Amino acid sequence: MKKIIFNNLFKEIVLFFIACSITLTLIVWILQAVNFLDIVSEDGHSLSTYFMYSFMNIPKIFNKLLLLSFFLSLFYILTVYEDRNQTLIFWINGISKSQFLNSLIYLSFLFLIFSFFLSFFIVPFTQDKARSFIRSSSLDFFPSLIKPKKFIDTVENLTIFLDEKNKNSLKNIIIKDSNASNSQLIIAKQGFISSNEDKKFLNLNEGIIINYGNQNLTSFNFEKTRLNLSNYSTKTTVTPKIQETKSKTIIKCIKLLYFDNQMIKKIENLKCQKNILKNLTQEIYKRVFLPFYIPLICIISCFVILKSSSHSGYRALKYKVFLLGIFFVILAQISINLVSLSSFFGIATILIPIVISTIVYFFFMIKMKGES
Repeated sequence: MKKIIFNNLFKEIVLFFIACSITLTLIVWILQAVNFLDIVSEDGHSLSTYFMYSFMNIPKIFNKLLLLSFFLSLFYILTVYEDRNQTLIFWINGISKSQFLNSLIYLSFLFLIFSFFLSFFIVPFTQDKARSFIRSSSLDFFPSLIKPKKFIDTVENLTIFLDEKNKNSLKNIIIKDSNASNSQLIIAKQGFISSNEDKKFLNLNEGIIINYGNQNLTSFNFEKTRLNLSNYSTKTTVTPKIQETKSKTIIKCIKLLYFDNQMIKKIENLKCQKNILKNLTQEIYKRVFLPFYIPLICIISCFVILKSSSHSGYRALKYKVFLLGIFFVILAQISINLVSLSSFFGIATILIPIVISTIVYFFFMIKMKGES
């Protein structure tokens, strides 16, 4: 009987967690997807790149909201059980409040393992995958971004200005190609955009090319010339960021910087150097230690069962538990910035959820005996 009622409780918590986390994730994802439209409107990438890049950000959002979703799910189900006097089923069947708490802590450790696996393996992989769509993307929408009487610098090292545009036909064009080895200024009377397979070309007629690199100035006229736009790269960041780097790579880099005292070394795609040590420490903390706030949130949520719904202080207890839970959810995010301040702050920050969980657990036991 005990197993059945606990299984039913766990099932309700998990189902509500799934519904809550998916809802919150979709809301945040839609808001972020609007910001990601810059990939198309400003950087010239295709819609398929935009959708895939946006979609691959879902695990990151889900993971970031996991702690809040877990607290809301546990708090809601426990208050519903208490309001409907369903918790009496546990007490009638000989289950003590300490056994009830320990069972939920066991459940919280399953969520902890899930959160760790998600943040340590899945999120970095999907984030790198999202960046790979940018790296391999062609600038399909670049021609549509070229507008008259505006300087267009979407593509790296290339600035375009034109006087008129009619579909793909251009007039009075000025192009600055800021290549480090041989900078050019191209002026043309007419031009048009063409495509060949996956490549885009800018065809220019009747103009002049002025080379001004290497302290030399040369120029020559042309009747026709063509620029291959596929040779130019987007301004969008294509190198992997720290949050997109594999966890084992970050750990290797931290080990080198702390113990081997090496100044600069490249590990896979990560340039391992002292000035990013703070960011590396914060990132590995997020992936490894932040999930340890889940058991703490679980113990705090269980305080609502200390008083019955008929007790005069129950309503105030609910508000206190909710505010305390939200406080620790916020503290978990703030702790990311504290962990890299110094060695002392780093160790203290890592120990916060473990130490407070122990204190709160024993405080629960004391309060439980007091209520009894």
